[in-house]
Amino acid sequence: MLGLVKLPIVLVFILSIFIYVFIEQGIQSWLPTFNNSVLHLSDYASVIFASIFALSIATGRIASGFIMKKVYWEKVVIIGLICCAVLILIILPMAQNISGDSWSYLSILTASLLPLIGFFIAPIYPTLCSSILSSQPAHLQSSMAGLIIIFSALGGTIGSRVVSELFTILGGEVAFYIILVPISLLILLVIPYARLHKKANAN
Repeated sequence: MLGLVKLPIVLVFILSIFIYVFIEQGIQSWLPTFNNSVLHLSDYASVIFASIFALSIATGRIASGFIMKKVYWEKVVIIGLICCAVLILIILPMAQNISGDSWSYLSILTASLLPLIGFFIAPIYPTLCSSILSSQPAHLQSSMAGLIIIFSALGGTIGSRVVSELFTILGGEVAFYIILVPISLLILLVIPYARLHKKANAN
């Protein structure tokens, strides 16, 4: 298993998968808290609106399956990440104008739109996992699956923890703005990963 990490394609992959799960869990774990503390929604409403995130991921994975039949996966992933960044940059400034009214139009609109990030990041995880497994010989695929599990778990745990600390120190709005950093890093990793994947398949 450790020998696989020496391969450039595997190294870029595990970094990518770590960052993806970091983003997903960082948002999903703290979206109810964001809805409650920043958007001033009730506890019940905060959880209900946050559940849209999981629904968005499910919908996005179904939709991306059809899209990737006609569009190369690298483009789909990069466009999705750019859309995530744009959504954050559009939606978070709206949160700054929200008062303490738990059912204001702006708070409900913001709480409805922010989980749509899930739709755009949805294809990333299954696409990266299936692509790396298909690029490895059959006898190495079980070891590769082990690496996927390990780095997914690390990304989820660390992502939730980091966003938790950012919430405490800097506040919810800034914490979610900082999610733009791993999104940018993932874009920069997907490009060389796609090239390495093409090279591996060509060989």
